[in-house]
Order: sequence, then structure tokens, then C-alpha cells
Amino acid sequence: MHILILGGARSGKSRYAENLGLESGLETVYIATAWAGDEEMAERIALHRERRPTNWATVEEPFALAGALQAHAGPHRCLIVDCLTLWLSNLLENGEESFRRERAALLEILPRLPGLLCLVSNEVGLGVVPINPLARRFVDEAGWLHQDLAGICQRVVWIAAGLPQILKDVQ
Repeated sequence: MHILILGGARSGKSRYAENLGLESGLETVYIATAWAGDEEMAERIALHRERRPTNWATVEEPFALAGALQAHAGPHRCLIVDCLTLWLSNLLENGEESFRRERAALLEILPRLPGLLCLVSNEVGLGVVPINPLARRFVDEAGWLHQDLAGICQRVVWIAAGLPQILKDVQ
């Protein structure tokens, strides 16, 4: 089962994904895409780490997400990716070639991955159109990525105020 979990900042997306991992009873691997570029981000990362069960493995991969997924997926394993919008931001900063290659690799590998996969991502397209060209590109790319992933995933969940709303559920 592949699950795309969308919502705004601090909506409860990560907690929802973590609960799915706990409830699954499967060996869980947390794939973190953030890197601590400043003190505030380091604090956010530390809070996420503290909240995770100690028996979960953590893989930090800010760029080569498809490779990390392929390396760690298994029929009796849950993978939690948190989060796709940070990964997308990393790729856009890393250059066009890296962005195109890694995005294509993710979409190509996802349908073949065994086990439970929870993909967490921020829905950033609900506000005004940004004035900055890079910010507009980011919002556009996030929207297109979410549409592509929603087509691949069996379940899509929208989270608001900690409350899940199922948008798609194909068993």
C-alpha cells in the first residue's frame, strides 16, 4: 500500500504517518529528506527525531530518494518519507539535471516498491501566487509532483488540524 499524505504546515501529517507505521506492526524505516542548514531547522529535525520510536531506523537522504526507497523497501517493512517538499526544494537548489533525474527516478520506482510506503508532503498551492520566480516554480513543481503521486498511490489523505480526510482509497 502506497499512501500520499498531504496537508499544510503543522497540520499533523508527520504524526499521522508515524501512527500508520506504529499501527502496522511492521519494521519501520524513516527516510528524512531535511538537512540542517540553520539553527531553527536543526531544532525542527531534533524534535522529529525525539518523537520517533527508538527501534525505527532513520535514513537521511536529501537528494537520492528513489535509491533510498529501493534499498530499504521490503514486503514486511513500512517506509515513511518526510517530507517530499523538502526533498523537492533540495533538488531545485541542486540544479536542473539533478531535479529532472531524481524526480523521474522516484516516479519510475514507486509502483514496484513492496510494503507500506507513507509519503508526507506539504500542500503549498493554496495561497497566493508567489512574486518570486523560484517560489512560483517550487509551488508549480510541488503541485505537479502531487498530481503524479496521487495517480500512483492507492490512498491519498488530506490532513487539516490533525484530522485525516481520505481523498482516494483504492485497495
